[in-house]
This record gives sequence, C-alpha cells and structure tokens, in this order.
Amino acid sequence: MKRLHLILILSLCLAVSFDAQAFSLFKKKKPEKKELATAAKAPAPPAKGPKAYKDVITKKAKSSKGFFTVHKVESSYFLEIPDSLLGRDLLVVNRIAKSAADSRKGFVGYAGDQIGENVIRFEKGPNDKLFLKTISFSERSQDSTGMYFSVLNSNMQPIMSSFDVKAYNKDSVLKTQNAVVEITDFVNGDNSVLYFDERVKRSVGLANLFPDRSYIDTIKAFPMNIEIRAVKTYGQKPQNPSDVAGDPLTYMLNSSILLLPKEPMKPRYFDSRVAYFATGYTDFDKNPQGVERVSMATRWRLEPKDEDIEKYKKGELVEPKKPIVFYIDPSTPKKWVPYLKQGVDDWQKAFEYAGFKNAIYALEAPNDPSWSLEDARHSAIVYKPSDIPNASGPHVHDPRSGEILETHINWYHNVMKLLHDWYFVQTAAVDPRARKVQFDDELMGQLIRFVSSHEVGHTLGLRHNFGSSNTVPVEKLRDKAWVEANGHTPSIMDYARFNYVAQPEDNIGEAGLFPRIGIYDNWSIQWGYTWLPDFKTPQDEVPYLNKWVIEKLAQDKRYTFGTETDANDPRNQSEDLGDNAMLASAYGIKNLQRILPNVLEWTKEPNKDYANAATMYSEISGQFSRYMGHVSRYVAGIYTTPKRVEQSGPVYEHVPAQLQKDAVRFLDKQLFTTPVWLADKNLIEKAGINPVFTIGNIQKNVLGRIISKNTLDKLLQNETLNGTSAYTSTQLLDDLKKSIWSELASGKAIDIYRRNLQKNYIDACIALIAPAQSAAASSLVVLRVSSSVSATSDATAIARAHLVKLRSEIASAAGRASGISKAHLLELVAKTDEALNPQK
Repeated sequence: MKRLHLILILSLCLAVSFDAQAFSLFKKKKPEKKELATAAKAPAPPAKGPKAYKDVITKKAKSSKGFFTVHKVESSYFLEIPDSLLGRDLLVVNRIAKSAADSRKGFVGYAGDQIGENVIRFEKGPNDKLFLKTISFSERSQDSTGMYFSVLNSNMQPIMSSFDVKAYNKDSVLKTQNAVVEITDFVNGDNSVLYFDERVKRSVGLANLFPDRSYIDTIKAFPMNIEIRAVKTYGQKPQNPSDVAGDPLTYMLNSSILLLPKEPMKPRYFDSRVAYFATGYTDFDKNPQGVERVSMATRWRLEPKDEDIEKYKKGELVEPKKPIVFYIDPSTPKKWVPYLKQGVDDWQKAFEYAGFKNAIYALEAPNDPSWSLEDARHSAIVYKPSDIPNASGPHVHDPRSGEILETHINWYHNVMKLLHDWYFVQTAAVDPRARKVQFDDELMGQLIRFVSSHEVGHTLGLRHNFGSSNTVPVEKLRDKAWVEANGHTPSIMDYARFNYVAQPEDNIGEAGLFPRIGIYDNWSIQWGYTWLPDFKTPQDEVPYLNKWVIEKLAQDKRYTFGTETDANDPRNQSEDLGDNAMLASAYGIKNLQRILPNVLEWTKEPNKDYANAATMYSEISGQFSRYMGHVSRYVAGIYTTPKRVEQSGPVYEHVPAQLQKDAVRFLDKQLFTTPVWLADKNLIEKAGINPVFTIGNIQKNVLGRIISKNTLDKLLQNETLNGTSAYTSTQLLDDLKKSIWSELASGKAIDIYRRNLQKNYIDACIALIAPAQSAAASSLVVLRVSSSVSATSDATAIARAHLVKLRSEIASAAGRASGISKAHLLELVAKTDEALNPQK
C-alpha cells in the first residue's frame, strides 16, 4: 500500500513537471530588442505586377537604343517598348547567318538563305501583359459599312506569345510610357516568329531544338531595326524510317525586326507583261459579286523632293528625296570594289527614264565603328569568302504595299570560278583573253561588274526576263556594228551570259560579247519608278499603265517580257540566244568544236595534272547539252503571250509545225547522229574522260523530254485544235524512228553509241506504257497522280502501238544481224516483250 502511494506521488510529480515544460514550450516568449531589429529587416513577400524601373533595369544594364531600346542585364534581355509603337506593324525577316555542315543540303540551308518572314505587332493585354501577334494581310477590305467587319471577324490574328510587363518607364522627352518586357526565354526558345518557318524546317530535315547547346549571341537596336543573333542546335530527322538520325546541326540564325512605315506607300499593281516580283492579297471589295486576287509590284519608294515636284512634272530630271544607296562590304577584296560599284552605278541611266538623276549609286562602307552592315538603313553588297559559286540579290519588302525596304546582295567569292567557266566555254573561240586558267584582273573585274548589275536588278524588284534574248534575230548577233551598239540581249535580267553565236570571222569585241543593261531594263525601270501623283489610287493608274505597255510593245518587240516560269514556251529559256534555237545552237556548236581540240593547251599549268582539262571538258559537254535542251523545247511547244482585252491576237498558240520538224531534224543531225567530236582521243588519254557515258547521258535526257506523256498530250491537243496543219504525235515518233533506228533497214553494224541511244529510246517508250512503275520510285502521291491522269490520256495507246510496230522491225532485223548487234537487238526484243506483256 505504501508502495502504491509512492507510485501515485511520483506520477503526480511527473505530470506536474510535464505540464510545466509544456507551458514553457508553448508560452509566447517576449522577443528581445536584437530579435526585433532582425525581424524588421526581413524581406516582405514579393509583390505581384510591375516593379520599379530601377529595380529591373539596374545599373548593370548595357543598353542600345533604337525604335525599341534593348537592355542586357547580366544574362537577361529586355525590350523597352513605347506605347506609341504598340499596334505598329513590324516585319520580321529570318536568315541563316552561318550554316551547319550538312552534306544533305539541297537549295536551302546556306549562309544568307531566308528561312522565315512574319509581320508582328505588340498589343496591350489585360493584367499588365503585352501580346505578340502575327499579322496576315492575305485578305483585306476597306468597306467599313459591312464587309470590312466580316473580314476582320473571320481573320482574328493569333497571339504567338505573352509577356509580363516587368516595369514601366516614363519618357519625358517623347512623352510616352514605355513597357519593359523580358524576352530571354522567347529568344532562347524555338518558334516560327524568329528562326525557321515550319515548312523550311521540314525541308532541311530538322527535328527538336537542343536548348543546352543553343544560346543568344547578340541583340542590337538600330533606328529602324532590331537584330537578333542566336546559335541554335537541332537534331536531324532520318531521311528514311529505317535510317539512324545524323549528328546535330548547329546554325547561327539572324532575325531582323524592321519598323514598317506608318503610312504604306501607294502600290503599283503588278502587270504580267512587265517583269517585277509581286506580293499580294485577296480583296473582298474589288469584285462586288466575289473576290479578286490583287498583286502589287515590289519597288523602292522613289519620290521627288517637295521643292522639285513642279520640275519633275515638267519633265526635268530631279534627285529623289531618298536615293537607293548600296554600301560595299569592307571585307571585300579591294581590287574588286570598283567593279562592284560600277555594277550599281550602271543603273543610273535607267532611272533617268523614270525622271530621276543620281537615284542609285554605291559607296564604300565608312571607316566608322558606329556604322554597321546590320543596320536596316543600309543596303549592301556583302562579300562572302565561300566556295559556293553563286551570287544572289534578295530584298525585303513591305507586304502591305510592295515597298522595298532594304537589301543585302550576297556575293560569294567562288562566283569567279563560275564566271571563268562560262566565259571560257562560250567565248574562247573568239576572245583570246578567255584561253587561260586564270583571267587577267581587268577581264574578271568586268565579269564581276556584269554579275553585280544583274543582282542589283533583282534588288530593284526585277525578275528574270528569259524571253528577252528571243527578241533578237540570230544573224544580228553576228553583225559587229549592231551587236556592239545594242548588246546581244535587251535585258541584263535574262540568263543570256555571253554571245556564243559570234564566229571568229565576225571580229566582235567585248561590247558585243558581254551582257549589259539594255533597252528592256530601261523600260521596266521607267514603268515601275515613274512617279504618278495625279492618280490617287493604284486602281486609277491601271488604264494609263495599260495603254503605255501596249504602245511600247507596238514600238519594238525588244520591250517584251518572257517569264522564267513557263516550261512550255521555247522563247522563254535560260542560257539561250536569238530567235531560233536551231540556228543559234548550230553556231554555238561550231565554236565548241573549235575550243575542244585546244583544251589541253589552254588549261595547262606547270607542275599540275590534267584536272583543269577534265573540268573544261565537262563544261563543254554541258554547254552542248544546253543547246540540245533549247532545241527540244520546240517539240510540242506552246507560245504564251500575256495580253489585256485591248490587245489583239492569241494568248496561247502552238509552235508552228515546221519549227517542230526543224527541231527534230536538228537533233537527228547534231545528237542522234553520234557527235564524235566529243570523243577527243587526247582528252580520253590525258584527262580520263568517258565520252560514251557523256554522250549517252545527253541523249537519254533529250529522249526523256520528247518521248513523254506531257509531249504527246500537247501534240494531241494541237492536232485537235489545228487538224492537218499540226505536227502530230505519230509524225514525231515516225521521225524519231527513222533517225534512231536507221540500222534496222540498212543492216549496218550498230556501234556502242547507237546501242546506248536505242536502249534509251526503248526505255522512254516503256516508261510511257507503264507510268505507274516509273512513278513508284518517287512517292505514293506521285503514283496516284500518274495513274489517274494516264487513264484519261491517249499517250499510252500511241506509245504502245508504236512500240508493237517497232518491236516487229527490231525482231526482223535481229534475224539478219550478227555479233554484238544481234545480241543487242535480241535483248531489246525481250525487254519490249516483257513491257508489252508483263508477267502477272
């Protein structure tokens, strides 16, 4: 009992002790003074919304001012956007600055290539946000009473990104409130506003972005543009499902953000009879009972100064408010600078036809560290120390009006190799200066000048005029006085490099061999750049301009434009000369036959092998192949001559039958009758050329073009329209058979060149009767198209009937032949039987 009492007493003491400790633990302790001071300094919870400007753009900021101000604070980038520029249209142009090393490149993926373009706006959103929207001008309406709102409601512009406003800054000078937003994550990411358009990305074969191998290089602000450079690393998509993805690809990408004019320039509507690039939209107002596609020519804004307007109207030459100025990249080799500048200045005369003097010129870039090629106020010819044998003249234009804003012509160093090879193969027969591996600086400089002028033409808005050279009679190209006075093509925008028609006895000098700015170029600049203030709208200009074009075409056919996009019109071809390809090509071949025996002598260099000779043989055979292509375009050709209703005559007409027959006769003489002059024994022994392959490949390409469904269908159409006056598909195949299969009747032995020719002929015919088989290698889409179209075409029936008859003649000739000729013919019989009666 005593023990029980003791236990109870001890339990009670422990309980009291525990309660005392609990009281001590949970009792609110009065803080000491030191603790109170520390608590006062503790940071408050972060406030939501914008901060004070100085807390965001700190003293560590490195800033560059433009229409937006760019701030870099440590590794973060901010844009400071005035409220006066909210809602303004900004053009974003994305290009590759430095290219990835990728062996799969086709025509896209090189330094200087444009990879995307957008128009964007920053707009104020709720809760202190700015929205970035992409803007489309593809559909428009000005009718504010009805259609305008319908179009607007049906074309809500997408919000591509949202930015929290980090701070506001009041500008007391400009009296604006500027919103500060951070763009670091947006620029570091992968999006189609900056960087690759999704379609381009697919064509290059790019997959996901690797953020850990990508970073911002620089963001710079200028008065009219902001330049963003970023290094981006992407995975590669396998070319085929069974392939393993390749190594990552790293690019330096450049995005230019340009402030578009507040008031767009008055457009000039595109005319298909004058060679301008165009931009366009669907107009819901022009056609009261439908819609109409509107195309606007791309042009610089060229206007007289206010004080010279009356002089201009009186026909006096005046200087424009803002001339077109090109700066020469400081890294350009000094000896080529004068020639590049001259290529720009050569256009001054053309602008005088539009009423302006000193409208365009070139300057060397100033020796000023504040001057930058990246500044959008500066157009430039940019030198690229690259092995790419090319040059290009892109331009950036306002999609709302077609106004050209700036341009950077890309001049790749190795374009000189291209110029050398062109000039050698087209003029060495008549110009001794061309008979060298390395040209003198003066000759190369003049070649550079011509390329410069051509590319400048593109930056002025001009397209290729492939039909220009066709307006010159071939014999005029041998007339020394005429061709030296007028040039061998009326347009430097044609692909008519040099006068390959001129013969040694013509004694034609450089003025008659080189392309130059010609009569057509002067007219096209006059059409595009003549200031027409009396017409308030572009629609008001149309009747005046239409009448003007009609008058010019009536004056001289050299004012004709021939599009580069028409594969059916033999008048509009690249690399051709004169109004008759059969005659011009015959002269060209004579010159090639003069050059070929001298190739070893004209290309030799001390202590080197025969690689130069092999290269020039390839250029000569390539030039010969071009001549064959020019001629074969006449077979089943269709002339297309754009016209307005005020003009008489047809728009579409088939090439006359006699010209088509002349073309086939030419091919028989120059190509199907083996061009043995290409089989030069010295070159075979020294340079290791293979004329059997070279000649066979040219023949195969020509046969593939003229024995095709496209050709036979056009001939059938011609026969339907013009009856007995047409050159028919049956006549074509009969003429080809007489040329290519002459040994069947003569019993003559068939040499290796003719055997290859006949094999290629049979293959072309078989491809016609089995289109699904030939298309299957491409893709399922092509297969479907070929099969469905073939079912409604007579081309297959015509080819099959021809092949059946030819097979009988081959079999008969095989019975009389011997040796390899017999084996060859029997093989063709077997191949034909298999095609006509395929095994099920």
